[in-house]
Amino acid sequence: MPDRPIACRLDPAELAWRGDTLLPGVIARAESSELLPDGARWRFQPSSQLMLALATMIDAERRCCPFLRFQVVAEADNGPVWLEVTGPVGTRALLERLPRR
Repeated sequence: MPDRPIACRLDPAELAWRGDTLLPGVIARAESSELLPDGARWRFQPSSQLMLALATMIDAERRCCPFLRFQVVAEADNGPVWLEVTGPVGTRALLERLPRR
């Protein structure tokens, strides 16, 4: 896969308008977070609304930030849901700068 620039394709107005459905809006619901060498991981309480929000967010983010890799893990027995977002060098720094609501 060719290296992709680490840049969002949305302009600031669109980013602000869509903020609740993009990564910053979803991670605002997280119980905890952990930085990874190439990204970050968030833990959530399981719910149907969360799963729909994650799917919507991932679909949107894949179009505006194609360098990101998303992994969702839903633990057994209605355990926590984990979202891991990783990418090329510089992804962790980008994720650290995301606004927290």
